[in-house]
Amino acid sequence: MKLQLLKTVCLLLLATLPTIAQRTFTNPIKSSGPDPWVWQDNGWYYYMNTTGRNLTLWRTKNMADLSSAESKVIYTPPKGTAYSRDLWAPEIHRINNKRGDGPWYIYVAADSINNMTHRIWVLENTSADPFQGEWVMKGKLSDPGDHWAIDLTLLQHKGKLYAAWSGWEGAKNGRQDIYIARLKNPWTMAGDRVKISQPDQPWEQHGKTPDEWQKNGELPLILVNEGPEFLQNGKKTFLVYSANACWLDYCMGLLEHTGGSFMKAKNWRKHPQPVFTQSPENGVWAPGHGGFFTTNNGQKNWMIYHANPNETDGCGNKRAPHIQPFDWNTDGTPNFARPLAKTPMSVPE
Repeated sequence: MKLQLLKTVCLLLLATLPTIAQRTFTNPIKSSGPDPWVWQDNGWYYYMNTTGRNLTLWRTKNMADLSSAESKVIYTPPKGTAYSRDLWAPEIHRINNKRGDGPWYIYVAADSINNMTHRIWVLENTSADPFQGEWVMKGKLSDPGDHWAIDLTLLQHKGKLYAAWSGWEGAKNGRQDIYIARLKNPWTMAGDRVKISQPDQPWEQHGKTPDEWQKNGELPLILVNEGPEFLQNGKKTFLVYSANACWLDYCMGLLEHTGGSFMKAKNWRKHPQPVFTQSPENGVWAPGHGGFFTTNNGQKNWMIYHANPNETDGCGNKRAPHIQPFDWNTDGTPNFARPLAKTPMSVPE
């Protein structure tokens, strides 16, 4: 009798406990944020995006909470320098040492007058906490020819540092290619760049500029490969990049490393079709500049990308960060599927 009474009391107590609802979020995770980037470190997600005028850093324990995350302007460039204007696509990286607590670096494209002078600039912070300490300008990270460059990212692989970015072959605009180089240290290239992709597929060649731009002296056709980001699955290395133009049907392509040196163009294979395209039915236009992270338990892969809410929103601040999970195909390539609808989904856990 006593045992039965105890069971009844336990059942009544359980029935009175509040139901714990699964937390959800809805894309976009922030109202504006072109060129999003995420770096994970010790349970934190550090996030950056293009502001144009400064370097702002956010941090959160869950990417779904980005809109309410702590933020701090960590660097504003002085006026009158070669890196005072048009700060684009900043990325924060921690360059690991043997103890795994190496210094922090930020890579950002900036110019002095206009886009024609864009180069990559590097800042360093030796504090364990990137919200503390001082961010010091280390200088320009350029190839020996000092070519135009934007959207640089890093890969730490088997004790070596590699950089990939978007650049011009010569001194004039018209086509943006993807280049790779070894780094001697986080702010110096070890040698010349190697081109591993150019917009040579039909789906990469939709770069017609608007008529009003052409009246202002822009080229009638600008072909674009930009926003490269490394992605590894334990066995294979990929570069996911953005193709076409941000004012058109931006999409993502895939380069797959097939073996051998990263510094040989023949060792990179371009997949024949885009791997992520816009979804008009879901109100997601011009998705691009993708990045990648895992849940803090390491069990699930997620991607982050910016997208426009309308077809004609172009390359401005209407671009906002979206996140969604992705899987791997049986051949080891990433399967990003399509941009998901702007409906509630479970937060990354």
